[in-house]
Amino acid sequence: MAEVRSVTEKDDIATAKPNRPQRGFPPATSPWWPRSAIAVIVLTAVASIWATNAWLTERFSENTEVRAELRLALYTGNLISELQRTAVVPQLLARDPELIGSLNSNDFSGTSARLIAAQKEIGAVSIRLLDASGRTVGSTDRYQIGTNNSLTPYYVEALRSRDTVFTVSNEGGGAYEFTYSRAVVTENKTMGVIVVAADLTRLEQSWAGISDAVAVTDSSGDIILSTEPRWRGLTMPEALSVRSAPSAIQRAFQVTTDWTTAPADAYVKGRAVMRTESRIPFRGWKMIGFTTYSSIRERVNAVLALEIMGFAILLAASFYILSRRARMQSVAYMRESADLRALNARLTREIAERERVQKELRVAEQTVQQSSKLAALGEMSAGVSHELNQPLAAMKTYLAGARLLLQRGRPEEALSSFQRINDLIDRMGTITRQLKSYARKGGEAVEPVDLREAVSTALTMMEPQLRERPVQVRRNLPRDKVMVMADRIRLEQVIINLLRNAVDAVKDRREGRIDIEVSQGAHAYVSVSDNGPGVADLEKLFEPFWTTKKPGEGTGLGLAISSSIVADFGGRLTAHNETEGGGAVFQVELPLLRPEEEPDKALAAE
Repeated sequence: MAEVRSVTEKDDIATAKPNRPQRGFPPATSPWWPRSAIAVIVLTAVASIWATNAWLTERFSENTEVRAELRLALYTGNLISELQRTAVVPQLLARDPELIGSLNSNDFSGTSARLIAAQKEIGAVSIRLLDASGRTVGSTDRYQIGTNNSLTPYYVEALRSRDTVFTVSNEGGGAYEFTYSRAVVTENKTMGVIVVAADLTRLEQSWAGISDAVAVTDSSGDIILSTEPRWRGLTMPEALSVRSAPSAIQRAFQVTTDWTTAPADAYVKGRAVMRTESRIPFRGWKMIGFTTYSSIRERVNAVLALEIMGFAILLAASFYILSRRARMQSVAYMRESADLRALNARLTREIAERERVQKELRVAEQTVQQSSKLAALGEMSAGVSHELNQPLAAMKTYLAGARLLLQRGRPEEALSSFQRINDLIDRMGTITRQLKSYARKGGEAVEPVDLREAVSTALTMMEPQLRERPVQVRRNLPRDKVMVMADRIRLEQVIINLLRNAVDAVKDRREGRIDIEVSQGAHAYVSVSDNGPGVADLEKLFEPFWTTKKPGEGTGLGLAISSSIVADFGGRLTAHNETEGGGAVFQVELPLLRPEEEPDKALAAE
């Protein structure tokens, strides 16, 4: 039996690759290290900027606080100096002979001029001379002449202490008057009171030009001097709470600018400020200064700008390197894509050619299968003719005997001979039908087939050859049906081919033996084993045109065709050598047809 092994429809496409060295493709995805490097740079930049901002803000805040404390110390010294300079004036004027003489004589025509001259020399705000009744009899401000000050603190305190007295008077509208007063005493008699007002507003103006906000509180906590006019007369908590409501833009600006600084001590004019305090060694006064963080932020931002610029340059260099690499990859992709398009076109042509060849091979396969069967029929013709000659000779003998029996009047015995002749005719018909069905070309349709019947039919077909040789055939068939889906004729062809190979394997054995077994489990199995020499090369066993037989005894196509037929049924054909006693074992494994399945019965091809 001869047959050609079919070419698989999905051959290895690698054989279609052009015979030229392949250039290395750039990676389909970017490696992890550029992204990781950029992430590290960004994280390092954020951490560095954050740490630098915190460290510089703390350092510059300390420096600013020290400068603010030094500035407050300077302001305190200026304030004490001004107060001390003004405190001496009442003592000098209280001893002025002209002022004492005017009080004694009640002649105050030149008193105001004398006080104005003294004011210019001293630099006081105002100087007033009060008589014993508290009436202003002389003043640098002519509008004050004639006013009664008998109830004012500076008049009352001066009469009580007979020494220079400092008083703070609230004149309303947030204005305070700071005065030094002293009683004018002559011959142990109080003639009047000299009152000198200190010019502290000049200090407020100088403070406003340097600091953001400065305030002086007295011993009770009330603000008596301040660069913020609205603060005077209030306590510090009240003053800080008095501020105009900022606009939405100002609030947004305040939120965005304050996140980089330490928590603000207070807010002045909507801005976060740093608070510093200094005690004034005068009547329990205290000076409070407020400094904004703008100078701190300017210096910190200058350093941060340089740092950010450095990291920006580093990132720009990284992105430049990555973009340059991306451009190189793009060029490589374009070059390789052109090669791939050419390769794809070539592969498409080769695939189309392979499909055409496969179609032709399938046609050739069926033709070779038919030729193999016809060749097998030729080999079996001698045995078949012998098988037919025996019934013909027996029929001739039975006919002659029947004629004699009829002539002798023994019709019943003649009918027995005719019955035997009829049995012989049925036997001959069975042999011819099997030969005819085996010679027909197998179709593509499959149907439920009992493996036991297929094995029995194959053994019947091989019976003439088995009788000619001293071969013992042992078969082990189950009682129940073993159903599979297959083409019955082609399946019988596979079993016959395995039996013929087994017969050829044991022909030189004195006691040849062939075992055929049908079994079922997860699949259906047909095993054909012999006690021959076995197979030397199992790897090449199912290759077309490979055979262990002598030239002229075999084509090497039988097992290749059988393997292809079994594969068409969804099974497989395997072989191995027996470990004990030698010999080869061929096993056909087919999917088992379950009783609950309803197969579609196919029509057998004629």
